[in-house]
Amino acid sequence: MPNEDLLPSLLFKLNHNQLALEAAIMELTLWAEKQGAAEVSSNVRGALAAITRNEEFINMTLALLMTPE
Repeated sequence: MPNEDLLPSLLFKLNHNQLALEAAIMELTLWAEKQGAAEVSSNVRGALAAITRNEEFINMTLALLMTPE
């Protein structure tokens, strides 16, 4: 497999890891909220919003990269 064919796969895997981390962090955020740490959970939700904002662009770009020419 040529090196240029590896890039889309690498980016897909990195995106998958990012989404898995987002889910794990959200679970910890929900736990923090139950413990009464509203300020902490609010800060984390704000940071996670960046992932949500970028997700559509990342998915569209990956789809373009993985489309055969």
